[in-house]
Amino acid sequence: MPKMKTKSSAKKRFTITGSGKIKRKHAFKSHILTKKSTKRKRNLTADGLVHKADESNIKLQLCMK
Repeated sequence: MPKMKTKSSAKKRFTITGSGKIKRKHAFKSHILTKKSTKRKRNLTADGLVHKADESNIKLQLCMK
């Protein structure tokens, strides 16, 4: 049986933390930034964590399960 391949889109977007949680970037920070407030853009810069309900799907895409 061939090896499992990770989804390239998932491996570019997510990283696993030391405690096993999945780190992600916020959306809506790439373009059309003139209408967004400075506070909103600053808050979108920070990394976030994936919600617990979505973790199993992402771990399947990363071949972690």
